[in-house]
Amino acid sequence: MPENLQRRLAAEGIATAFLLAAVVGSGIMGERLAAGNVAIALLANTIATGAALIALILTFGPISGAHMNPAVSAAEAWLGRIPRKDAALYAFVQICGAFAGVVAAHVMFQEPLVSASTHARSGFAQMFSEFVATFGLLAVIWGCARRRSEAVPFAVAAYITAAYWFTASTSFANPAVTLARAASDTFAGVRPADVPGFIAAQALGAAVATGLFRWLVPSLPATAPDVVVPRR
Repeated sequence: MPENLQRRLAAEGIATAFLLAAVVGSGIMGERLAAGNVAIALLANTIATGAALIALILTFGPISGAHMNPAVSAAEAWLGRIPRKDAALYAFVQICGAFAGVVAAHVMFQEPLVSASTHARSGFAQMFSEFVATFGLLAVIWGCARRRSEAVPFAVAAYITAAYWFTASTSFANPAVTLARAASDTFAGVRPADVPGFIAAQALGAAVATGLFRWLVPSLPATAPDVVVPRR
């Protein structure tokens, strides 16, 4: 394996681990300090996630693109921006990193290392929310990537911060995040039975957004600078 690819994979794994540590850890902290006020707990979770996204994209973006999201990596491969084999490897290390981040958060807050979530997130409204969340995330990425790539870290973080509140699912928008959060029976968790529906909706949202922007910006694959992104 080329050394450059090794570095990119390491960056993706580490970045995704820190992202999940931020998502799950801030959820635990927020819930513990909010004294039963779910809105305050969600606000704390939202702010921490948005701040972490900016820091992680700025840090790891120049190395790997800081996708932290298999849907983003798959879209990059579809547009011919990275080889399909690399995208598959990205997805693998993103998923591994996501689980590592959950375990790290659990260790920090003295929770069981892994525990199947009992937080139900089922039904059409939740699935549609994930479609909207992921469509919006990819739209923000592709919309900013062509001429304002330096704005991508802030645009992505702003979108995710908002989408926490305007989607019923709190905007997972990321298959790796969804899988890993099923292993956390905490504030940020999702019941394993609900994971397949979430991932299907995320994949559809990413595909529709990417297809739309191939039409809106036909020269995107050839002219856009390197995309620096993820999602939670």
